[in-house]
Amino acid sequence: MTTTPLHRTPLPITAIGYEQRSSRSAMTCRNRCGDACFKPEPNRTDHGHIRDEIAKVVQRRSVLKGAAAAGAGAMVLGGGALRPAAAAPGAASPLAAAPPTADLSTTSFTTVPPNTRDALVVPDGFRRDVVIRWGDPVLRGAPRFDPQNMTPDAARQQFGYNCDYVGVLPHPTAAKKSLLVVNHEYTSDDIMFPASYDDEAKKEISMYNHGMSVVEIKRGQVAGSWLRVQPRFAPLNRRIHLDTAFEVTGPAAGTERLRTTDDPDGRTVLGTLNNCSGGMTPWGTVLSGEENFNQYFGTEGTPSSEYAASYARYGLAAAGSRGWYTVKDRFDLAKEPNEPFRFGWVVEVDPSDPESTPRKHTMLGRFKHEGANIILSKDGHAVAYMGDDERGDYLYKFVSKRTVAKGTGANARRRNLSLLTEGTLYVARLEGNGYDATTNADCDGTGTWIPLASDTESFVEGMELADVLIDTRLASDRATTEAGDGPTRMDRPEDVEPNLVTGRVYAALTNNSRRGTTFAVDEANPVGTSMTKDSVNGELTPTAGNNNGYVLEMIATRGDHTATTFRWKLFLVCGDPEAQETYFGGFDKSQVSPISCPDNVAFDSAGNLWVSTDGNALGSNDGIFRVPTQGAQRGNVQQFLSVPRGAEACGPLITADDKSLFVAVQHPGELDDASFETPGSTWPHTDDFPRPSVAVAYRKA
Repeated sequence: MTTTPLHRTPLPITAIGYEQRSSRSAMTCRNRCGDACFKPEPNRTDHGHIRDEIAKVVQRRSVLKGAAAAGAGAMVLGGGALRPAAAAPGAASPLAAAPPTADLSTTSFTTVPPNTRDALVVPDGFRRDVVIRWGDPVLRGAPRFDPQNMTPDAARQQFGYNCDYVGVLPHPTAAKKSLLVVNHEYTSDDIMFPASYDDEAKKEISMYNHGMSVVEIKRGQVAGSWLRVQPRFAPLNRRIHLDTAFEVTGPAAGTERLRTTDDPDGRTVLGTLNNCSGGMTPWGTVLSGEENFNQYFGTEGTPSSEYAASYARYGLAAAGSRGWYTVKDRFDLAKEPNEPFRFGWVVEVDPSDPESTPRKHTMLGRFKHEGANIILSKDGHAVAYMGDDERGDYLYKFVSKRTVAKGTGANARRRNLSLLTEGTLYVARLEGNGYDATTNADCDGTGTWIPLASDTESFVEGMELADVLIDTRLASDRATTEAGDGPTRMDRPEDVEPNLVTGRVYAALTNNSRRGTTFAVDEANPVGTSMTKDSVNGELTPTAGNNNGYVLEMIATRGDHTATTFRWKLFLVCGDPEAQETYFGGFDKSQVSPISCPDNVAFDSAGNLWVSTDGNALGSNDGIFRVPTQGAQRGNVQQFLSVPRGAEACGPLITADDKSLFVAVQHPGELDDASFETPGSTWPHTDDFPRPSVAVAYRKA
């Protein structure tokens, strides 16, 4: 429902200083992950770092191609003010030969220039509609959204806050309908509550604004448009929240460390938290990754010394930033020391059955999951690729023991719903040892998948099977190849997704602007240690951090995703195209859009990569970009849309017919010094405060 015209003036964008080095505000850092980037890396090993392997790649390219643009030091990726390439912003896409009625995979469009508008901006000739907003009813009988009178019960029935992952699946009975599945990653308590709410009320209402929503949607009159089905006509709608029961599957289910006072069997967990990205399975379910779960736990007592190493490796500390332990004992580390082990998993939801019990799969390991995305191997095994979104942590892969059953019958479905409970979990080691470009132009390096555990045994010396799966980070720290080499520390590996057209896998390494930063480390309490500035003139040096991120392209050996080796290429080095260290798949840098901090990825039917960004370090709003991965246009980054002020571009998702681009606009207006009364944004401009929402972009009729 549209309200009267806006009457509040949004706050201006906060100046970006040393402590941010991106468009992400201090408020976002605090709310999303408890200021993780302002603390020492939890990975304290001396395993090799991806920065060193990338430096080898750039040095080799410089020698082979005679490029003066990049030495090993330059590729450690410094930042800088936005200086758009002259020909890129607002330029016509070079796919101009495509007719204007073409699908998103082939259509030409005028690129969206970098901007700081409080709007969802799309190219000329396209429209964007809001499909569902924070507070809109999901369940039949849900109360009308009223920000002045929010309650936990209302939140259980309404669309939650800060939408992230977007999945669109076929409706089981209606051809013109689909099922929209959305994660609600976290809450922005600073800006979502009027001043009248006290802290304890905020905490409980926030708890139920987390989770997931399943919403029926239907096609609009214009091709590519979608509308939300009203709840009374949408029996498959569902809100998954902190009271929803999840079944624990896999080898760790029922083990001692998963047992609590309320669940002495260790097989049923209430709720899912900090759900970031995800993926759709070939058998019609959705996988969702639990990410920064550590911030929800804390205590005024003394945490268990037995779990000190585990807690530290996962960022758990007595001073939990959310403070939920004051409302529910299950989040008190002293009272329920095992409860944190019940989060940090990949969860699976069947959106076609609102009565089904979602599951947490221990076989896929416990860490700060960005998400999980599946491709079928040549012989039918389900292979899930995953990233642990923390500075200095790892890339992972899971290969199912059994193969996917064909058909849609009940027996096939039962078999497929159990595929992620048995198999082998691996962690990645990468080396920048590519061959001469004249002999292997498609390889910057090689990689090895190091086995951690199967469903029957641990492959990590000194660790039991359940402990490998519960403390997967610690297990990876110990794991080695046959040659004795450990896995590779990465720069915040976020979405890791296979391209179903080409079979290649793309990993978005968002950034690591703190790489090279010094910390005043308190060994007695390493998790609580705060960051200090680098000693070089009190600032980070230009080559110390990775401010703009990059995208890796991985090629399975012989095209077999069950193989334990792979090749990789440095596909995108993001940033200002005029900066010497940037690289766009070999495409002419003067023709591309600036891009910074790749986060989530998706693919269309032509195999084009669509990249959403989070924390643009170039001074403009985040957005979504189309990038061909094959042919003459390979690496041609073109900005398709930008999101409002303070927001992150999430999703994205291209529908199977290539007509629609779904985007989740997360935390609009989450700017420092903003509040409900003095908003940093009013998008989607239906109210005088911001409402995180899912929108769809499509070509005008």
